[in-house]
Amino acid sequence: MAKRQKQLEVSFLGGVGEIGKNMTAIQYADDIIIVDCGSTFPSFDDTPGIDLIIPDFSFIKDNIEKVKGILITHGHEDHIGGLPYLLAECGNIPIYGSALAIALIKHKLTEKKLPMPKLHVVKGGDVKRIGLFSVEFVSVTHSILGAFALSIAYGSGVVFHTGDYKIDHTPIDGECIDLARIAAIGNKGVTLMLGESTNVEKKGTTISERDVGITLERVIETNRDKRIIIATFASNVNRVQQIINICEKVGRRVAFDGRSMVKISEIAQGLDMLSCKENTLIDIEDIKSVEPDKLCIISTGSQGEPMSALTRMANGEDKDVIIGDNDVVVISSQPIPGNEKAVYTLINKLYRRDAKVLYGSLEQLHVSGHACQDELKLMLSLVKPKYFIPVHGEYRHLKKHQELALSMGFEKENTKIVDIGSRVAIGKKSIQFIDSVEAGEVYVDGFSNVDSLVLKDRKQLMTDGVVIVLLNINVADRQLISLDILTRGLMFDEEFLENIKEIVEDIFNSSSYKDENSRGGLKNSIRKKVARVILNKLKQKPMILPVLIEQVREERTEEE
Repeated sequence: MAKRQKQLEVSFLGGVGEIGKNMTAIQYADDIIIVDCGSTFPSFDDTPGIDLIIPDFSFIKDNIEKVKGILITHGHEDHIGGLPYLLAECGNIPIYGSALAIALIKHKLTEKKLPMPKLHVVKGGDVKRIGLFSVEFVSVTHSILGAFALSIAYGSGVVFHTGDYKIDHTPIDGECIDLARIAAIGNKGVTLMLGESTNVEKKGTTISERDVGITLERVIETNRDKRIIIATFASNVNRVQQIINICEKVGRRVAFDGRSMVKISEIAQGLDMLSCKENTLIDIEDIKSVEPDKLCIISTGSQGEPMSALTRMANGEDKDVIIGDNDVVVISSQPIPGNEKAVYTLINKLYRRDAKVLYGSLEQLHVSGHACQDELKLMLSLVKPKYFIPVHGEYRHLKKHQELALSMGFEKENTKIVDIGSRVAIGKKSIQFIDSVEAGEVYVDGFSNVDSLVLKDRKQLMTDGVVIVLLNINVADRQLISLDILTRGLMFDEEFLENIKEIVEDIFNSSSYKDENSRGGLKNSIRKKVARVILNKLKQKPMILPVLIEQVREERTEEE
C-alpha cells in the first residue's frame, strides 16, 4: 500500500468572518500548533448576560495528543483571552510569546488559579523548533508592544502569518517592523500567507502613533487650568508612555484608574517597557493632595464598558474622581464596531456633568494598529506567497482583501475565503477545502458555559417577556383548586386574562391528568394554546411556563 503523502492542513477556529476570538490550528503529519486563542466581548442585544465569547475547542480536545504548542502573535484580548478556558479544558500546553504577552497570560492564569504551563518568552528573530515545525518570530509594529508575525516552516513549505500589524516608521519605542527580514523570508519562498484584513477598506497608510502624541500634547498645553482625564486602552503602553512624557514636561502628576490600567502599567514597568520620573506617579486614592491643574488621570473606559473607571465617573459612582466643569475628558480611541451606542451614551453623561469632552470625531486622538491598503499591498509584495488566505476580519474585509490580492496579479484559484470551521489542505500543487472541523462560539457566564438554547431563552425573555401559568391541583380527586396567571414584561387587560384562564381550564378538564407522562402532555398543550392566543391577540411571543402545584386534600365527611 502506498504511503499517504504528508500535507499541511489549516483549521480555522475563530477570527474569520468576524473581528475577535482569533484561533488557528496548523497541522503537519501528526503535529499541531495553535496560533493565538482569543476571546470577544458580547453585545447586550445579541448575548444578554454573557461575560465573554470564546472559540469552540472541540477540535483541539479531540486532537490534544498532537498539540505541540501555542504561538501568541501579541497580547490583545482577541488573541489571548480564551487561553485560560482552553488550558482548563485541555491541560498544560507550552506557550510562546513576547515578554509582555507572556506576562499578561501569566496574570490571567494566576487570577483563574490554573496550573502554570511552560511559558517561553521569545523576541524578534528567535527561531524555535516545535514538533515538526520551525517557527521564526518576526517583529512587527502594532498598538501593543511585543507583536510578531510568524514564519512557520514545515517539510518543504512555509506558512507566513502576519499577525496584527501596521507599518509605522516612527514607533514610540523605536522598534520598527522588520521589513528586511520579511522580504528575505519572501525571497526564499512562502507557500501560504495568512494576512490580517481589519483595515482593508481604508486607502493609503495608517497614521503613526506619534501623531496622537502631538494632539495630546496640544490638548494638555491648552488646558493648563483644568484637570485632565484621558481614557485609552490599557494595553497601549506606547500611548500611556507618551501621556506620561507630556505630563512630566508640563509638570503634571499622573494617576492610573481602572483595574486593567493599574495592572498592565505595573507589568510594563516591571519589564522596563514603561518609565517615568520618581515622583510622577500617584495612587488614585491620594489625588486630593494634588491641585487639579497639576494632575492627569489615565483611565480605562474608552469603549464605554459598564464596569470601567470612566463609566463610574460618568455615573457619579467613582469614590475618588468627581467629574465637574473643571475637567477635560479625552477619549483616546475610536469605538469598536458594535460599541458606538455605549461610547456616545458615555459622552452624553460626561457632558451632563459639565465636563469638556474631546473624542475621535473632534480631534486626532487615536490611530489604528492595523494596516491600510497600501501597507497590505506592500506585505503581499514582500512575502510573495504561492497561496493566500485573508484572516482577521468580517466577511466583507476578507472579500476586499482577496480582491486586493487579485488586483496585484494573484490567481483566484490560489486564494481562498474561509469561515469558522473551514479546513484547508496545502499540497505541492494545490490548495483545497477538505472536511470541516467542529467549531463555533462558546458563551461564558460567570464560571460556566451557556449553550445556544439558554441564550435563546434569555433573548425571548428580554424581548417578549414571560407568562407563568400556575395550576393548583388536588391530586386526590384530580380537580383544579385554583388558577393564576402571572406576567413579566407584558401586560394583559382583565378581559384577556380571564379568556386565557378559561382556555387553560378547558385544557385541564379535557386532559387525562394521571401520571408524569400525562403531566408533560398537559404542560405542552397549555404552552402551545396560550402562545397561539397571545400571538393572535398581541403579536408577541412570550415564554410560556406552566407550573403544576400538586396538593393532597381529602374531602371531610359530615361526621368529622
